Amino acid sequence: MSDATQSTASVGTPSAGGVSVYEQRPFFEKALRYGIQHGLLDNAKLEAIATDAPKGMVQIARYFGSEFLRPELEMAKDRIVNLVSLNLEIASAGDLRQAADLLREHSFMSRSKAASDLLKALIVMPQNTHFGMNEHGGFTDKHIPLLAKWSLCSFTDYQTEFVKRQKVAHVMGAAIWLADALGLHVDDLEEAGCDAEAVIRTALLAAATRQTQMPDWVTFQKIVATLRKPQAGKNIVLALPKKLPAEFKAVVEAVRDSVEADLPKILDAKLTPQKLFNQTPAFVGRYFWIEDGLAEVDHFDRETSAAWLKATGGHSDDSSLLTLFLGIAAGGKASAGKTLLTEKSAAALIRKIRKSGFQPELAKQFILDNAPIEHQGDYVRVWQAFIEEAQATLESDHDYKLHDALSLLRRECNVTDE
Repeated sequence: MSDATQSTASVGTPSAGGVSVYEQRPFFEKALRYGIQHGLLDNAKLEAIATDAPKGMVQIARYFGSEFLRPELEMAKDRIVNLVSLNLEIASAGDLRQAADLLREHSFMSRSKAASDLLKALIVMPQNTHFGMNEHGGFTDKHIPLLAKWSLCSFTDYQTEFVKRQKVAHVMGAAIWLADALGLHVDDLEEAGCDAEAVIRTALLAAATRQTQMPDWVTFQKIVATLRKPQAGKNIVLALPKKLPAEFKAVVEAVRDSVEADLPKILDAKLTPQKLFNQTPAFVGRYFWIEDGLAEVDHFDRETSAAWLKATGGHSDDSSLLTLFLGIAAGGKASAGKTLLTEKSAAALIRKIRKSGFQPELAKQFILDNAPIEHQGDYVRVWQAFIEEAQATLESDHDYKLHDALSLLRRECNVTDE
């Protein structure tokens, strides 16, 4: 114990090796030597350091392991010197005079604790911009092994890690600020487990289209549609919010550059939003929207209801629906909305089937894409039953005068004599 105490208390003694050896010493030793040489540290302060050092070593040894083992005490000596060095170099920005003043004005153990607090804060800083991949809360006992590692780190190691994590923190802070401005709380972002840069990208697009709320998928598609309008595409302004805090501007500007690089694909009308944002690997997860299943179902119901009503003309009887499905399976467009055939048009439809082919799956897909969800199963069963009975007759080359096929359509579909 006495050897370790003496080693820590005498760190200011010049080495016979000269300046080159001295420069390799911890920053604490440099500051201590400077303070002695320039009369900044008197004997009382040196004695206080010599008294505090062994106490601090014992506390550190106990915290990380055991104060009763010499190897643990030797490691504690290295740790306390390194911690004080780290605090002095950070607080003084490497200025030895300022570091010596800090030694004079504060106790040795307080500098060790200040450095320990800095490292604890570093350890719990976010390492990833993904809201679902970071721990929440402050420093706990489970972080002690990490603190043991970082307590021996160099000033350069600390600075490098701090700059990296601070950038991550700024990205996440910017995302939280922008989401809050669009009515979404940080808890919602954490629950969604989204990427902070994705939130920023969407917020910029929302601002460019004057949206005031964080969009769900339906609204996000509308944002894309607005951007794709000919006039809008030429005048897109991805402006930073006027009240954006200064510490977030650099990261938001960097993300804005990535959005500008994405714009050619976003504005490409040949790519549907579904295809681009949910099926293109480079864009999956790149933008954020609120997952609102009820809103999407409601939107789907409204969209399919409109398309279904247009195609069926409001008819829901089996004959009208089978007439419509038959026309679609023969290669017709649902938009034509034919639920009634004349004898002439029915004959023409049969000839078309026999010449160009019959595709029952087209009608089935139309049902699944457009019919009200609660009726889709029934409509598919009606159509399948019709196909099983009618397909052979509709495609038969033996019925060259169309008698059997027309008789079938008169019975199952809507065919008028006019």
